[in-house]
Amino acid sequence: MGMRLSRSIVGKAEADAVARVLIEDGYLGIGDEVHRFEEELAAYLGVDPSRVVTVNSGTAALHLALDAVAAQADIPPGTVGEVVVPSLTFVASFQAVTAAGLRPVPCDVLPETGTIDLADAERRITPRTVAILPVDYASNPWRIDETYAFARSKGLRVVEDAAHAFGCLHHGRKIGSFGDVVCFSFDGIKNITSGEGGCLIAFDEATAQLASDARLLGVENDAKQRFAGQRSWDPDVHRQGWRYHMSNILAAIGRVQLKRLDGEFGPARRRLAALYRSLLESVEGVAMLKTDPEDYIVPHIQPVRILGGRLRHVKDALAAAGIPTGVHYKPNHLLSRFSCGHPLPATEALYGELVSLPLHPGLVEDDVRLVCKTLASALCS
Repeated sequence: MGMRLSRSIVGKAEADAVARVLIEDGYLGIGDEVHRFEEELAAYLGVDPSRVVTVNSGTAALHLALDAVAAQADIPPGTVGEVVVPSLTFVASFQAVTAAGLRPVPCDVLPETGTIDLADAERRITPRTVAILPVDYASNPWRIDETYAFARSKGLRVVEDAAHAFGCLHHGRKIGSFGDVVCFSFDGIKNITSGEGGCLIAFDEATAQLASDARLLGVENDAKQRFAGQRSWDPDVHRQGWRYHMSNILAAIGRVQLKRLDGEFGPARRRLAALYRSLLESVEGVAMLKTDPEDYIVPHIQPVRILGGRLRHVKDALAAAGIPTGVHYKPNHLLSRFSCGHPLPATEALYGELVSLPLHPGLVEDDVRLVCKTLASALCS
């Protein structure tokens, strides 16, 4: 198999965990394995287990978080609440906003980081704004404390899209250990995977309860019943819900992956990213995205900026050498569904420069050296 842009890193331990659920437990839905995964996630992050809500995707986590925020917001009848969200993100962030009955308002990003530009975000706030949705782009929680302070000053909720950032620290604190509502993805190529899956961390009881119920079709307190091996045979439902819960099979994979993060996946990703930076930061025509040196970043992707209008030339040269590349991401305001009436110049300029290079723990350092050598040669030709 040739070089991969990204890939799942799973093995016998994950297979054994799935086999244990299949053979020894025999219950494949949401049950004890999911409960244990939530407890272990809570212990890893240092939060109350009742505030951890696992789901079947990161998109579901965002949807439930925004749905809970909307339910608690004072939105006048006939008015659509708004969420300010950077345009440079996976379309899941925008789709989750509309799924919650809210309107996404695209804002610009900082060209040196790809993260939310708070000055531009402030220009997008209206009386209808109920939340901002910062994105930890490329695992970078850039000045996220300033984002929370900004939101508090405006009386807004924060739903932090930390899909890239599980295992990362911001000034010594784990992402997911503080904030308002923080959403993670555990899909196949993230820092840890549960096959598919995700979770949200809610730092208030009401939001956590709303999300927990909504993941099981709105049946009140059904997760607690299922974690106890029971069912809600006389249920009540007051709100719309969805079938978003995580299964025991996915949780079994996630529990193994969580144990591998700090000792295996995190160090490998950081080592490879550091090598990329050391080999490329002095190459003319390449700019590395900026991160806070005090932060501990576990990089999910490796985007770099190709300057001088040579992005297509570089991508073609890498493809000719059998090196895959990616685009993270096409800005959402350039998509038909989410087009808006205002330009976002920094985002649009950055989109014309970004290319994602291979990064995952299955790479070896010689792979990175080959990528960097090929890229540098392309810029010299």
